[in-house]
Amino acid sequence: MAERVALITGITGQDGSYLAEFLLAKGYKVAGTVRRSSTENFSRIEHIRDRIQLEQADLLDQYSLLDVIKRVEPHEVYNLAAMSFVPTSWSQPVLTTEFDAVGVTRMLEAIRLANPKIRFYQASSSEMFGKVLEVPQKESTPFYPRSPYGVAKVYGHFITLNYRESYDLFACSGILFNHESPRRGLEFVTRKVTDGVARVKLGLAKELKLGNLDARRDWGFAGDYVKAMWLMLQEDEPRDYVVATGEQHTVRDLVNIAFAHVGLDWQEYVKQDPAFYRPAEVETLLGDSTKAREELGWMPECTFSQLVEMMVDADMATLSAKK
Repeated sequence: MAERVALITGITGQDGSYLAEFLLAKGYKVAGTVRRSSTENFSRIEHIRDRIQLEQADLLDQYSLLDVIKRVEPHEVYNLAAMSFVPTSWSQPVLTTEFDAVGVTRMLEAIRLANPKIRFYQASSSEMFGKVLEVPQKESTPFYPRSPYGVAKVYGHFITLNYRESYDLFACSGILFNHESPRRGLEFVTRKVTDGVARVKLGLAKELKLGNLDARRDWGFAGDYVKAMWLMLQEDEPRDYVVATGEQHTVRDLVNIAFAHVGLDWQEYVKQDPAFYRPAEVETLLGDSTKAREELGWMPECTFSQLVEMMVDADMATLSAKK
């Protein structure tokens, strides 16, 4: 069988780096798109940089996407690039829309024009459910997004469905619930907590400021979730799937486990700050991944406690090395 080729947009991000590792282990030739910028960050893929092919392309530029697909000739395209930090979508709503909504259309159009046999994965998000209309949320749950990010992701989700039904593309969306790792950006609450815990433990900080401690999320490990992306593109028919653990925890639970892991009482160090509350809060997200488990054979392997402790250990090691 000829070597399979995968193209990953957003390869320098958390999910992109884990997916690249996974596909390399499967024997794929892996290419990834990077945007031309003055501050490029390849830290998440530095350990595999010599095994992957990096190509300049941009979701804002139609021609660059068409060009990269013609050059790389991928069998599979994973569209993971996005403006992915929800709070930023309020300060940059138009740019978020360009990347997370119109950008998906540009990529689908490039595939349609260059090679409609390419299999396409779109990174949809649990934030599309927003003000949830049923609990737990599954593939048939109506969307009610509560941020410009969520709204843009709904567009990306439905344009993928439209290209699948209109042009017979193998195009599917994974509605992934929150998934974290030591490679998560410091702006996300999970990593903000584990980095903050490490700083307090090492004497680099005296407190940790957070927003809503009662927000409830379905958190899993990014390394588990990228396997679901790949499984979706191996099916006979393209379908959309919710990918989630089916377990819910509050930010308070996250904080408690993280501080306890280093032998500290979180209540002595955590301060709530209204500045970190969202303009429109998403209070609860809980996914039902029955379809993915039954049809794809996918199961999360890392527990919530293991995930949090893994992230704390990684931040402790990183900060200790800098002391």
